[in-house]
This record gives sequence, structure tokens and C-alpha cells, in this order.
Amino acid sequence: MLLGQPLYFFAMVDDINNIREESESLKMGKQTVKEIEQILAAITDEQDPRFQHICADERKSVQKLVVRWHKQKELEAAQKARFEQMSRYERELYEQNVQYIAGVDEVGRGPIAGPVVAAAVILPKHVYLPGLNDSKKLSESKREELYTQIMNCAVSIGIGVVSAAEIDQLNIYQATKKAMVQAVQQLTPQPDYLLIDAMELPVSFPQLSIVKGDANSISIAASSIIAKVTRDRFMKELGNQYPEYGFEKHMGYGTKEHLEAIQKYGIISEHRKSFAPVREAMQIQKE
Repeated sequence: MLLGQPLYFFAMVDDINNIREESESLKMGKQTVKEIEQILAAITDEQDPRFQHICADERKSVQKLVVRWHKQKELEAAQKARFEQMSRYERELYEQNVQYIAGVDEVGRGPIAGPVVAAAVILPKHVYLPGLNDSKKLSESKREELYTQIMNCAVSIGIGVVSAAEIDQLNIYQATKKAMVQAVQQLTPQPDYLLIDAMELPVSFPQLSIVKGDANSISIAASSIIAKVTRDRFMKELGNQYPEYGFEKHMGYGTKEHLEAIQKYGIISEHRKSFAPVREAMQIQKE
């Protein structure tokens, strides 16, 4: 006790300290929902003291944020597990000291217009791309997002394009093979091993054909996204050149709108004349 100070002085000091503590507690409890949302975005573990404090906040809006946080973490865990599952072919090859693994896939076998496009992608060994999947199962915005990520992180990317005219000359199966081989030949460094979506290629590299490979291998999934976005961008540009055909909507597939446009405006050089719908439309026009 300080000499000369009355007892009520010390009681007053205690009261001031209590008020300060209560003020700090009140301040923490009354963080805005926006502030709490920002804090949650930085929290990765339920044991984080900040998370425990937020969970104790009884405001409904805050509890909704907590529920959303849990759902987001569940989604992230599921994505991580799926990515690990899709990496099993690559892991097995890395365990055999294979260094450069290229995934190979194509897009555009089914359309009646436009090229067939293939891509070959070598991903770095320890890559992680959340949400990576078969390009057909992704939204356009997610494909674009992953396209950018893959372009930025890939060890090497090759793209092969075979035109509609070449498809007519070769047939779609051989044209697809040609596009894939072109894509592989563009890779630098050269791959040590190829993982290919349901196709065998006439190249010297060791290879494995995987049924539904774009859904079962991260390398093939990455190549399917590169091929899909590349072809879609080409078809959108074709749509700008020939707005009456709506290429930017159907990407060259034989939709009702597309077939009606062919009947009305005829065919262009990008139409595959060896494909039945186009061939039939040409026959009708002759009659």
C-alpha cells in the first residue's frame, strides 16, 4: 500500500481496471459482421482462439458465418481428397523416378464445325490445383480460372490443332491422334511418360491410356482444360466473324439453332463436310 493514499483510492483503481476489461470484452463482442467475416477468412483451424471467441457470439448473422466457414472447410477437404485420388497415377510414376509426366487430352470430336484441339501438359511435381476436374464438369468461369493457374504453373504446355478440312481428309479419329501428337511434340522438356485419355499414340514415349482419364488423372484433367478453353476461344472468335451461326453459343455442335442456320445461310469452310448433318444439308441445298 502506498503511504498517504486513502483506501478508497485503491478501490477506485480496481474499478477503473474492471471497466477497461469490460470495455475490451464488449469491443470484441461487438465486432461488426464484416470484420468477423474477414477474421474467419484467415482462420484455418477450429482451435484458433479467435474462432472460439466468434463461436460464442450469439448473433444470428455471426452464427451463419460460422456455419458457412464449416461448409467451406468441408469443401476444401473434399477437394483435397479428390485431388489426391486423381494424383495416384502420377504418384506411382514419381515413385519409379519418372520426372516429366505429360497428360494428353482432346476437345472437339463431336461438333460439326470447327477444329479438334488437343493439349499436352506437364505439371510440376508438388502442384495443387483446388477444384481440378474433367473440363466438361466445370463451369466456364472455373475453367477459365484453372486455365490461368495451369498456364502459370505448368512445366510445359503443347497445343495441337487440326482443322475441319483436315478432319474431312483424315476422319475424326485420325485427326484427333494427329492433334495429340502435335501437342506432345511441342513439349519442352520432352516428357518421360504420357498419360492419355482413352487413346494410344504413335510416338516413342512410354504411355498409358486411361479410360475417363480427364476425371482420374490431374495431368489429363489439366490438358482437357487447356484444350477446352483454347477451342472455346476459337469458336467465340468464329462467332464474331459469322454471327448468323451462333458459334459462340453451341461451339460448333449440331444444335437445332445451328442446323437451322446452315439451312438458311449454307455452310462455311469451318463446317465438317464429312459429318452427316452437314452432308445432308449440302444435299438438300443441291436439290
